[in-house]
Amino acid sequence: MKALFPFLALWRRHRWQLVLGVLLATITLLASVGLLSLSGWFLAASAMAGSAGIYTFNYMLPAAGVRGSAILRTVARYLERLVSHDATFKVLKHLRVTIFSKIYPLAPAGTHQFRQGDLLNRFVGDVETLDHLYLRVISPMVGALLVTLVVGVGLSYINHHAALVVAGVMFGVILLFPPLFYRVGKPAGEQIAALSSAYRQQLTTHLSAMSELLLFPPQHDWRTELGLTEKKWLATQARQQNLNALAQSMIILLTGLTIVAVFIIMSRHQLAQIATADSALLVFCVLAAFESLGPVATAFLHLSEVSIAADRLNQLFTQQPTVTFPAKPLTIDDRAAELSIKAVDFSYSATGPKVLDHLTLTLAAHQKVALLGSTGCGKTTLLQLLTRAWDPLAGEIRINNQPLTAYSEPQLRAMITVVSQRVAIFNQTLRENLMLAQPLADDAQLIESLTVVGLSALLEGAGLDSWLGEGGRPLSGGERRRLAIARALLHNAPIWLLDEPLEGLDGQTEHLIMQLLLKVTEQKTVLMVTHRLTGIEAVDKICVMEQGHIIEEGTHQQLMAQKARYHAFRQRQQGQYGR
Repeated sequence: MKALFPFLALWRRHRWQLVLGVLLATITLLASVGLLSLSGWFLAASAMAGSAGIYTFNYMLPAAGVRGSAILRTVARYLERLVSHDATFKVLKHLRVTIFSKIYPLAPAGTHQFRQGDLLNRFVGDVETLDHLYLRVISPMVGALLVTLVVGVGLSYINHHAALVVAGVMFGVILLFPPLFYRVGKPAGEQIAALSSAYRQQLTTHLSAMSELLLFPPQHDWRTELGLTEKKWLATQARQQNLNALAQSMIILLTGLTIVAVFIIMSRHQLAQIATADSALLVFCVLAAFESLGPVATAFLHLSEVSIAADRLNQLFTQQPTVTFPAKPLTIDDRAAELSIKAVDFSYSATGPKVLDHLTLTLAAHQKVALLGSTGCGKTTLLQLLTRAWDPLAGEIRINNQPLTAYSEPQLRAMITVVSQRVAIFNQTLRENLMLAQPLADDAQLIESLTVVGLSALLEGAGLDSWLGEGGRPLSGGERRRLAIARALLHNAPIWLLDEPLEGLDGQTEHLIMQLLLKVTEQKTVLMVTHRLTGIEAVDKICVMEQGHIIEEGTHQQLMAQKARYHAFRQRQQGQYGR
């Protein structure tokens, strides 16, 4: 339960809206009690008055009360749903932003111990589970408690003995049922939380490896494994629903027993002195009041899920970033940049093999360097170290003769532009997809960047308001690369890191993209990671990487003359692609 305290503190921002939601829920419950009680009294009193009382019995006032209670219940219910759900969504939005702000500094160095599906489940499923705390626990409990107080006081004016019994039973339900069903339902809640996380992890893993699973069927059917997890999950949920049904059945039983007890008490306390219409009011008041206890009976049934979800999120909250940035910025010249990597070692785990082994590399200002190597030799890892996704175990990286660790995060982001292998296209307009790189850019700058990279065709029709992503204009592989370069131009950093910019493109598009990159980076320092050799002769230096360190270094002509690894790599690729 202590795990919930940090999240309760986050709700203070919307506390008045949440309080208003509870008050509206209480008004709705009281209006329901008043409607049913008054209706029962009205019917009984009208029957007693009969035709003889047609001119003496006041039909108008109770009829107006019934209509007023019905209208009040409808309006209050609508407003309660509106206010409570709006407040809950705001809390969840604030919670997601808070959690993302905690995850962001951790990634990727501080989140690699979490599986991708597990992290997704924490960010989505666990956050959604937390809304049970207000909607299923706090609001029903407070509402039922207030209804019990009002009903107890109201019934005391008719018969204080009956009022004590009704209020006592209702208070007993409020005090005993939540902890009882919390204890009974805790195993099911814990299993649901665990199976939900396992199901999401399995599904994410299988979807990410769908191509391999279809091409190379494993020994066991992954769909069967997923189906078994789902079957267990559904069975546990059914068990929880059975407990819910048991709680509701017990409420119905207690309602009937309370009504019988009320009749017995009234029969022993001069029933004849109490009007028959008032007796009907008592019965219907008990029926309506006990309806408010329905959510209370199962309020804590889901609390174990909420508690586990909060505990899992707290693990992210308490995690400290592995990579930290200084708060005080440096005084730097960001018009040009030279990059120095000296004797850098790196491993993803303390006991794992070295991914980078005493790697040394220097890039002068405005120099273009291509880094070649087979998959897994450490090229992409080096780019991650340059952006401080990770820190090296040994050695030093410098920009403009200043340690990389001395740069504040805004300064480092302003110094480096990354054109990644996978270009993210968001379900937003063309303008918003471009402004991701430069939020302050105006339309003229956006149009200029698109024109430079040869994407003027995207401006046809709705122009910068054209919709991209799902349901929008599809982009080819070459257009995606050009859009990424347009973003890099808008960012306008002195250092460009290119991660496989020619991957997945046909030969003609490769040449066009390479020529474009060389053109737009004339005044930039460029480190290009690639295994494609298209246009590589134009760079200033080529480095061949193997097992975490540089084994060859020089210009295209120098390396071809050596007839070593680069020469063999080029001969093999020319034979493979015929060029």
